[in-house]
Parts: sequence; C-alpha cells; structure tokens
Amino acid sequence: MGAEKQGYTKWGPALLLGGLLCLPGCTTRTGHDGKGESRFDPRAIAKTDIDRVVDANQREVAAGLKRLTEKLYRRNPREWKKAGQPGLEAAVARIFESSNWPELEGRKEGQAVLLAFRDDYHGDRVLALMAGLRGMTQAAFEHKTDFYVLDELDAQKLYNCARNLEIIAWRLNNNRNVEGELFILSNEPDPAFRNLSFEREIGRLIGLLDFLSVVVADKNGRTVNRVMQNLATAVLLPVAALTPLK
Repeated sequence: MGAEKQGYTKWGPALLLGGLLCLPGCTTRTGHDGKGESRFDPRAIAKTDIDRVVDANQREVAAGLKRLTEKLYRRNPREWKKAGQPGLEAAVARIFESSNWPELEGRKEGQAVLLAFRDDYHGDRVLALMAGLRGMTQAAFEHKTDFYVLDELDAQKLYNCARNLEIIAWRLNNNRNVEGELFILSNEPDPAFRNLSFEREIGRLIGLLDFLSVVVADKNGRTVNRVMQNLATAVLLPVAALTPLK
C-alpha cells in the first residue's frame, strides 16, 4: 500500500499535466448514430491561444478577399470576359485556386495591383488587383494557413498590408483612365442608390489586419513603424520584401 501510494505521489502530477495538455487536442463531433464522438488531434497541443486567434483571423481575411472579388466581378463583368472565363464563379476560382496568370507577366503583390490601374493594361483588372492583394496577404501570414507555437508573424507586414488596403480603397474610388472613367467600378456613387458594401468589406479587412498587427507586436515585444501618407500620392508598402522574423 505504501509503495502504491508513493508511486501515485511520484507520477500523479505528471499524469494530471499530461491529461490537461491533451484537452486542447480533443474535439467532439456528432456520429452517424447522433451521439457525440471525441476525437484527438495531436497538432492542437502545439497551438497557443494566440495561434488560434491568428488562425481565425487568417480565415476571415481569406473569406473577405473572396467576397470582395465576387462583388467586383458582379460590378465589372467585362473584366472576367476579357480573360475568356465562362462565368463569375470560374473567374473567382482562377484567382483563389490557381497561381497561373500569364497576363500578369510574373508580377506579384504590389506590382500586380498597380497593373490594375494602368491605361496600357488591357487584361482582367479585377484579376490583377485581387491576385496581387491575395499574394500580399499571404505574404503577411508567411504563406501559412495553420499556426503553431514556434511559428512567428511579423507585425510590420500585417500593418503594411492594412495600409495598402487603404490605398487600394482610395484608388478604386478615384483613379480614372484617359477617358475619365473609373478603372474598376466598386461603390455606387449615385446618392439615390448609395452602396458602400465595398467600403465596408475593405474596412473590415483593414480592421482584422490592424488588430492582428497589435496582437503580434505585443506578443513579440516589438514596435511597428507607422507610416503617414497622403492617399492621393501614397505608394504601396512592401510586405514580402520585408525580412522574415528569425
């Protein structure tokens, strides 16, 4: 009895700690018989609360970009027709399920975005804009979709990405071609049919990135270099070009 009690005293805390560590990796789903089934995902043990916040924010940003793309194509159907796509769904899938865009001639991130507002570009402007923006946000998340304890994000990249979205929002509403027409239609300017859904969607994405930038900066004990620019003359800030955290 004494030896048994001594063994429990020795190993009890370790067993208890092991059990607690396993809890975050346990998930429950409903089985075919309607009863709850517990499943263990060992990867979840390596996630902190901040990792889960990053995961959720990354998914929200990706979903927001897709919604924005769909909205832009609905307002600008001529753009997906330029690329010979059979419909809106195929055009959206081409941006989010592929990385083969010959018309961009290898341009990525900011360079692809700038192409959407050039008079001498005659391809799909929504593709150029959103493929560039998608690449930019992927770079801000270090091209990852799952985050664990040892993964690091750079708060400056997230901050720069948010500022670039502000610049893009301004250009959508103001940049015009030689004929005086907006390059890409977004918000409805007619006061009688005011539609600010694009502005709200972009504002939501900016908020997500700014929030995460603050969280990551606080976690890493780093400061973010804040940039003040006039939107009319602002330049897109680097994202992937920044040196990743070591």
